[in-house]
Amino acid sequence: MKAVAVKGPYFGDRRKAFLEDLAVVTGGQVVNPDAGMVLREVGLEVLGSARRVVVSKDDTVIVDGGGTAEAVANRAKHLRAEIDKSDSDWDREKLGERLAKLAGGVAVIKVGAATETALKERKESVEDAVAAAKAAVEEGIVPGGGASLIHQARKALTELRASLTGDEVLGVDVFSEALAAPLFWIAANAGLDGSVVVNKVSELPAGHGLNVNTLSYGDLAADGVIDPVKVTRSAVLNASSVARMVLTTETVVVDKPAKAEDHDHHHGHAH
Repeated sequence: MKAVAVKGPYFGDRRKAFLEDLAVVTGGQVVNPDAGMVLREVGLEVLGSARRVVVSKDDTVIVDGGGTAEAVANRAKHLRAEIDKSDSDWDREKLGERLAKLAGGVAVIKVGAATETALKERKESVEDAVAAAKAAVEEGIVPGGGASLIHQARKALTELRASLTGDEVLGVDVFSEALAAPLFWIAANAGLDGSVVVNKVSELPAGHGLNVNTLSYGDLAADGVIDPVKVTRSAVLNASSVARMVLTTETVVVDKPAKAEDHDHHHGHAH
């Protein structure tokens, strides 16, 4: 009989709970000393089954476990209830991982390349895509390409501006202008005039903008050009935090430019 020992994930009570999940998926039973069970005294009846199990150095993948659909559904319902009750982001994340594994919502993405450098780049791209997908599931999506900052965000600022006076109005105007920067640089990096593109997108209906893949304007969501709300929100918050820091400290750290005389000195010796 072929056998392999696999270390369970997590630690402590979380590991025990995961093993219960695994027992439900495979139709087995956890040999738990706390419940009066001893490994040397149990028989084959406690073993679960699966059509295929793949064990590697870092992962174990169970395909088509022998547990009943009803048992798996009940366990998933229990985990969803635990997620709803939890007020800890960490606990919710770990419960979500267990629920995904239990419900078969876990994918293994294999990345290959001809060179180590290319492999690293592809791996990082996949990790970025997975993180973006998780963020999208968490908070939803908005049209990408900087269009949502031009339409929805600027609209909200216009409504806020109407209730302000004095320097506060100037602050809103500066912030509104800054929101155009992502679209400006996306267009500039595509070889277009950023200012012209910003003005053009401002006149388009909400959700429409520039698709730099085709260099055309249209419905961004329909073209698959989207951003997770969490990513867009975090970018604005982080940029605002940096700007506020610069304003309050009246100081910014920059790279020291090379001295012109050093360049001229070396240039002269070259001749």
